[in-house]
Amino acid sequence: MIKQEYKVQLGEHEIVAEFSNLVDQAHGAVIMRSGDTVVLATACMSANGDHNPGFFNLQVEYQEKFYASGEILGSRFMRREGRPSETAILACRIIDRTLRPLFSHHIKNSIQIVVTVLSVGSFDPVILGINAASLALAVSDIPWNGPVGAVALRRPVGEKDIALNRYVRSTEKSTSEYDYDFDLLVCARQGRITMIESMACQVSEEIMAQSFTDAISAIATLEQFQKDIIAKIAKEKRDIPLPVVPTELADVFHTTVRDILWNHLENGTADKKVFHEVEETYRNALREQYVDRDDIFAQAHHYYEITVDAMVHELALSHGKRADGRTLDQVRDLYAQAGGLSPLLHGTGIFYRGETHVLSVLTLGGPEDAYTMDGMETKGIKRFMHHYNFPPFSVGETGRFGGLNRREIGHGALAEKALVSVIPSKEVFPYTIRVVSECMASNGSTSQASVCASTLALMDGGVPLLAPVAGISVGLMLNTEDVSQYALLTDIQGVEDHYGDMDFKVAGTRNGITAIQLDIKLDGIPVDILVDALGSAKKARLQILDVLQQTIAEPRLDVSLHAPKIVSLRIYPSQIGMVIGSGGKTINEIREKTGAEITIEEDGLVYCIGKNGSAEMARDMIANMTKEWTVGETAQGTVRKVLEIGAIVSISPFADGLVHVSEIAPFRIEKVSDYLTEGQMVPVTVVAIDKERDRISLSIKKDNPEFIVQKK
Repeated sequence: MIKQEYKVQLGEHEIVAEFSNLVDQAHGAVIMRSGDTVVLATACMSANGDHNPGFFNLQVEYQEKFYASGEILGSRFMRREGRPSETAILACRIIDRTLRPLFSHHIKNSIQIVVTVLSVGSFDPVILGINAASLALAVSDIPWNGPVGAVALRRPVGEKDIALNRYVRSTEKSTSEYDYDFDLLVCARQGRITMIESMACQVSEEIMAQSFTDAISAIATLEQFQKDIIAKIAKEKRDIPLPVVPTELADVFHTTVRDILWNHLENGTADKKVFHEVEETYRNALREQYVDRDDIFAQAHHYYEITVDAMVHELALSHGKRADGRTLDQVRDLYAQAGGLSPLLHGTGIFYRGETHVLSVLTLGGPEDAYTMDGMETKGIKRFMHHYNFPPFSVGETGRFGGLNRREIGHGALAEKALVSVIPSKEVFPYTIRVVSECMASNGSTSQASVCASTLALMDGGVPLLAPVAGISVGLMLNTEDVSQYALLTDIQGVEDHYGDMDFKVAGTRNGITAIQLDIKLDGIPVDILVDALGSAKKARLQILDVLQQTIAEPRLDVSLHAPKIVSLRIYPSQIGMVIGSGGKTINEIREKTGAEITIEEDGLVYCIGKNGSAEMARDMIANMTKEWTVGETAQGTVRKVLEIGAIVSISPFADGLVHVSEIAPFRIEKVSDYLTEGQMVPVTVVAIDKERDRISLSIKKDNPEFIVQKK
């Protein structure tokens, strides 16, 4: 094997890039390791673009291998890797969003990046995978405007300081809904940020802005490390020339539709319908001149896109206007509704922001309904879930139903990150919580509308959130020749997302940020622009929170009548076996008698889940079974057996005690059966407890000296 190694020290971690002939058929490949974590990244490009689907064809795959964790995972019936996990899909999206802006989209060849996790140790394989993918592309012959570096700034739950590339692996014993209370992943090149993914526990804009700067500083080391390697071993890039646009295409555009579109833009009437009609008019004009020339329409569409992009930028940068007539910082009309859809649902929220409409529905379950995670990297119990659906009718189209796509998983996970830090702890609210957001109509940032609708649903369902959460997206129009000239657009709609330069999603409470996601179309955004955008996002977020809290000021005091009721009690761990019984006999009898579900934690915390009083009934049965009697307690007991020395009295279905003959009455009793009979109800007081022998001594005379009347 021919092998070359390059090393760099980044904070406490040494990163090693290894190049060999192990994967010598790939156009670019690197094995990157840090500690015990090892990933392989490969880059390949097709020979030509003959089978191009009509768009830039970049595919990114992140492969989790079970052997990477040293375990044989899967089910009893399938012991090999199958479809990608949610963790893998989210990693794919992060890598894709980092690399994609640095390609020229005129390339028709298909490009595939594959990151394979070979071993999971003490370093985050996703961070390593992004840097490895960048390096594999950079040393290949594939045209790409890299390299790019990636780091994470994190603060694990329970710790004080934010650390560089800190990594905590979830385990089966994880007790928190998340491993970090601050988790910021940043990708950048040449001092400008290309991608952000973040979750935080109500962090201030100032702390977040400083973290952006700190991340840029660390990335510079990784970027130089890659540049040094490129200078030594990189292949010569393939030349894929830009297509030449026939001048006739520009002439037809300017003579037929340019002025029409500009008038709509200036007047604030350029909606989706207008853009569609303008392009169709342009295509019809071309059909008259180019009969039987299907190839011309692909070139025409490309020219149309870049020209309209320039017009939308000019509108914002030179005129301070937007296509729909709003001011740059104006949020569209808002509407919020909590509940009112059906009493059978545990909680609902409806949120409108302009033409973006989302319905979120809450379902509550018991601890047994929690999601068990058992993957290569992520393990543990998940009791809060947010799922996102984007049906084709939400944009007025037909399409395929069934299965999930990466976008739906990614948007659902982003809203989940935004909400998870305000979800009450299991001790406060022991329910399993699932929220589903249904996008009913879409014209810009349905993910952030899902955050708002989910907040309404959770509050409507009686979930005691630490604070309500709202989200907004801020767009950007940038003069790439002079980055000091830019316009931030609050609450971007679809057209501004399509032709704009960034989609900066920020969610949070009144106290701070809970989630950020940045997607861009440029080769980087200066930090000062993003800091400015944080301010715009906060202003809009507070405006939205006002509307949400005018609709429902506080979470409802109790859960829905149709939601299961959860009551709890704590027993000694030594009593767990008694409650469960041999082979589960006792606990199953309680379930059958009450209809409640029962969950017992290792520490003795017992949850009883049911409806119509069944939970309370089960709790009372377990409480009676495990009750620890104390001296001085009183009870109404039933004489179970009469003895010569006294009587056995049942003080609960699970506890008996002895009333000695001397404790029956204040006078001498010769024959107990003359005064007590089996089945008789008697008042008793606990006078002594022998824990070693598990015996309780009772007294009737101490409780009521006059209860037994002396016979003459």
